[in-house]
Amino acid sequence: MILKESNFICPVCKSKMFNLENSLRCLLGHSFDKAKEGYVNLLLKNASGKRHGDDKLMVEARKSFLDKGYYSKLREKIGAILGSGNLVLDSGCGEGYYTSYFAENNTLLGIDISKDAVKAAAKRNKKATFAVASIAQIPLSDASVDAVVNIFAPDSQKEFLRILKRGGRLITAQPMENHLFELKQAIYENPYKNPPLNPQKDGFKINSVNEVKYKINLETAEDIEALFKMTPYYYKTSAADQQKLKTLNSLTVSLEFVITEYIKE
Repeated sequence: MILKESNFICPVCKSKMFNLENSLRCLLGHSFDKAKEGYVNLLLKNASGKRHGDDKLMVEARKSFLDKGYYSKLREKIGAILGSGNLVLDSGCGEGYYTSYFAENNTLLGIDISKDAVKAAAKRNKKATFAVASIAQIPLSDASVDAVVNIFAPDSQKEFLRILKRGGRLITAQPMENHLFELKQAIYENPYKNPPLNPQKDGFKINSVNEVKYKINLETAEDIEALFKMTPYYYKTSAADQQKLKTLNSLTVSLEFVITEYIKE
């Protein structure tokens, strides 16, 4: 029987892994079971027992909000920059909203440290291949992918350089200064703007920079709450300030993103 090689490598010994019916197994015998949704957990056990990544509440809120198309302009712009025919890693893929779109024209790998997020992503899309994994130790071989997409996720510059082919691309999306400012105004007495970004990255040259700015009208309290819960603000806000949003039935919010396309030198 000829075994199909996986794009992922073993997180223990860094050797090649192969697809068995219900697991991935490396050359040295380390084996990782596939969940019924099709993803595999390659995150090595955490001795501290600390929860990894976004919890179920945050994942469900993001899915509810994004599935209504509020961020579709961002997704479409990144997709246009990415193009087609690439082997792509979506680093910090979340519940797969962007990954599934890019998978229509590319071969997609998605990783996230949150098991809840990866489970949702695998349910959403069967074309992409998903794993629970840390972007600080990406389970991919050196110079193995054409592009990395990193959307509102932590940076892992050293790892991105390692796994990208020479001339490969890193595409990032980050919030600009006024992103979600009206949401902050509705919650905080002294709302703050996002700090300015430093786009420079060692080992990469900037190939293009695109700004995507528009406003959305949220017409239900449910959508306002979902937007809030999918942001880090929710977990850093007092119960009293959280309560302020429950009195709102509509809100116009500014969306401001900067998409930076880098090329590995």
